[in-house]
Amino acid sequence: MAHEGGCYCGALRYRANAEPLRIFHCHCTICRRVHAAPVVTWITFLTAAWSWTKGSPAELKSTPEATRYFCRECGTHLAFIIDGAAELDVTVGSLRDPAAAEPGYHIFADTRLPWLRLAGDLPAYDDWGPDV
Repeated sequence: MAHEGGCYCGALRYRANAEPLRIFHCHCTICRRVHAAPVVTWITFLTAAWSWTKGSPAELKSTPEATRYFCRECGTHLAFIIDGAAELDVTVGSLRDPAAAEPGYHIFADTRLPWLRLAGDLPAYDDWGPDV
C-alpha cells in the first residue's frame, strides 16, 4: 500500500511504498519547539521505501545526529531522520489521509506539557518506546 502526502502549499510531495513500522505521538522538547505544537504525531517508514516525488526540501540539523526536512515555501515540517538510519519518521498531519494512521503509543511522555492530558489507553514511555 502506498502512503502519500506533502506540504501545505504543494511544493513538496512524498510517497512510501510500504507499510509503516510504527505510529506514535512524540512529546520531546525538540519536536515541540520545531513544530510549535504541544505534541507531534509521527509515522515511521523504511528509508528504502520512501521518496520525494515532487520538490526538494530544506534541511535543519536539529541535533548533531539528526536532520529534519521542511518546505522552504510554506514552512511545513515533513520528516525527521537520525543520520544514517534505515528508517525515517514522517509527520502524520502531512499524509493525504492522516485519519488512517492511528498512533499506538506516546514517547518522551515524561517531558509532555503538564496541562496536556493523555486521554485513552495508549501506553506512554519516557524514552523512544518499545519498537526502537
